[in-house]
Amino acid sequence: MSQVPAGLAYHEVHRGGPVAGRHAWWRPVIGTTALIALMLVVAPVFWQLPFAAYYAVTGQPVVDSVSRLLELDDPTPAGLAYLNLVLASAIPVTWLITRVLHGLRPRWLASVTPRIRWGWLLTCMAIAFGALIVTLVVSAALPSAGDGTEVSGGVNDFTRTTRDFLLVLVLLTPLQAAGEEYAFRGYLTQAFGGLFGNRWVAVVGPALLFALAHGSQSAPVFFDRFAFGLVAGVLVILTGGLEAGIAMHVLNNLLAFGLALAYGDMASTLNPTGGSWWSIPVTLTQSLVFLGLVLLAARRRGLETRTGEVVLAAPSPRV
Repeated sequence: MSQVPAGLAYHEVHRGGPVAGRHAWWRPVIGTTALIALMLVVAPVFWQLPFAAYYAVTGQPVVDSVSRLLELDDPTPAGLAYLNLVLASAIPVTWLITRVLHGLRPRWLASVTPRIRWGWLLTCMAIAFGALIVTLVVSAALPSAGDGTEVSGGVNDFTRTTRDFLLVLVLLTPLQAAGEEYAFRGYLTQAFGGLFGNRWVAVVGPALLFALAHGSQSAPVFFDRFAFGLVAGVLVILTGGLEAGIAMHVLNNLLAFGLALAYGDMASTLNPTGGSWWSIPVTLTQSLVFLGLVLLAARRRGLETRTGEVVLAAPSPRV
C-alpha cells in the first residue's frame, strides 16, 4: 500500500508528489474552475428540482414558487433552506474533485490525520461560544458596531414563519457553514498551496475569494469577511484541519440569524449593504480571542498539525 509522506502541512497535501496526490500545475486550476462552475450552476439547478417536484405535487404554481424561492431580498424559510442546501453541496463537490482530479481520498480535506477530529471540533465549538460572549460585551460598548443589518428595538413576535426559520437554522445552517469551510478553507487552501507552494498565498487567496463570493457589500462588511477568512485560513494550517473554522463559522451564522429572528429581519442579515467601521474592533476581538484560545488548546492537546505515515491508496497495478 502507498503511504502519504510524513511531515506535510495541510496546505502542502497536493504537493506530496505522486504518492500524496497527482501534482501538476493545471490540476488546482481546473479544480478551482470546476468548483466555481458546480457551485454556481449545477448545485443551484440540482436543488431546484426537489422543490419544484414538491410544488407540483402539492398543486402550487411551480414557476412562481421556484422564483419566490430565489428571492433573497424577501426570504422565506423555504428560500433559506434552498440556499443552505446549495452551499452545503460544497462538501460532496469538493470530495468529488479531490478524488477524481487529485487522486486523494476525500477525507484528506478534513484534516491531516485524515478525518474530522470530533473531540477537537467540540472543543473548538466551546471556545467559539466563549469568544462570542466576549464579542457581545465589546460590541455593547461600542457605538453602532453592527454590520449593516436592521435590528428593531423589541423582540419580534414568534410566528409560524419564525418557527420554520428556526428549524432551518438548527437543521441546515451547520451544514451550510461546513460546506463553505470545505470549499474555501478546505479545497481552495490545498489548491492554492499546491499551485504556489506558499502558506501565505494559501491563506490570503481563499480569504479574498471568500469575501468576494458574498456579492455586493460595503467596504466594512467586505473587510469583516476577509478578516474572518484570514483567521480561519491561518487556523486550518496551524491546527492541521477544518474543525476550528467550521466551529467559528457555525456559531457566527447561528448567532447572526438567531438575532435576526429575535430582533431584526432575515433579509438585512442575508444582504448587509451598509456596515460600520466600528464592526472591525468587534471582528478583531472575536477573531483574535478565538485564534489565541484555539492555538493554546491545540498546544496543550498535542494536536497533530502535519501528516503522519498513514495509508493513502493502493498503487496502480503493474502491466
